[in-house]
Amino acid sequence: MGQQLKKRHINGVLLFDKPIGLSSNQALQSVKRLFNANKAGHTGSLDPIASGMLPICFGEATKFSQFLLEADKRYTVTAKLGVATASGDSEGEVISKKEIGHIGLTDIEKILPEFRGKIMQLPSMYSALKHHGQPLYKLARQGITVEREKREVNIFELVCLSLENDLAKFRVHCSKGTYIRSLITDIGEKLGCGAHVIELRRLSVGNYQENAMITLAQIENLAKNNDFLALDNLLLPVESMMKDWPEVLLSSDMMHYILEGHPVLTPKAPSSGLVKLKTKTGLFLGVGEIMEDGKVAPRRLVAKPI
Repeated sequence: MGQQLKKRHINGVLLFDKPIGLSSNQALQSVKRLFNANKAGHTGSLDPIASGMLPICFGEATKFSQFLLEADKRYTVTAKLGVATASGDSEGEVISKKEIGHIGLTDIEKILPEFRGKIMQLPSMYSALKHHGQPLYKLARQGITVEREKREVNIFELVCLSLENDLAKFRVHCSKGTYIRSLITDIGEKLGCGAHVIELRRLSVGNYQENAMITLAQIENLAKNNDFLALDNLLLPVESMMKDWPEVLLSSDMMHYILEGHPVLTPKAPSSGLVKLKTKTGLFLGVGEIMEDGKVAPRRLVAKPI
């Protein structure tokens, strides 16, 4: 047996292009093993039937994953019209079938304005939302249905890209917490024919764009030769998670106080909100928040400047 390599302490974000068939946790464990990383986590689960962007955070990046969970997302989704399923996707039991010969692209475009902007959405019983510590999908598989509260989500963009026979393809740009399956189910109900998701692909998360994604095959190819330098070059810096945030540059004295947990007064700081904290030499320290008195207080810091 070959000697097992020691787990590596690495920091950064991998924009993983999750293939269909893997759960988000399976994808995470595969990537973590290939990188031989000691600490990693994913942000924003994708169902096994979905593909696309699954940001994987390594090391210090895991401390800031909440900011990606709160980011808006972009998807393309293909819906099968005329068939409704219990889960809202192709893995669920068929609960109704209807003819759709009368439905055209114009009919779809006519109803879409109702689903744009701020809407109330009922989470699916097949979502990962928890009820008394149990994911709803586990209860659903036991035939248990519980009451759920509707949630407000924001659909910034919803366009029907094509309609071929009974397959309608949409592009969606939405806020955090949006359930695409529920959106397609609701569109199907409004059309009077039912619908479910047969294909879903996440294109972007926050400022991370589709063309930056890395496939499993690319990672496996580098990992075969233990080319960890090349693997690490695939990672984006931790601070890329806060790319568009205002930044506050700290002197060495200010940095000392911030690392001790004390707020500091800094020149040219924004008047409110969250900020990136960096040293004047460009090292990333973490996230701070501007207080009412104008001082910046530490909110989430890295173990050491990176």
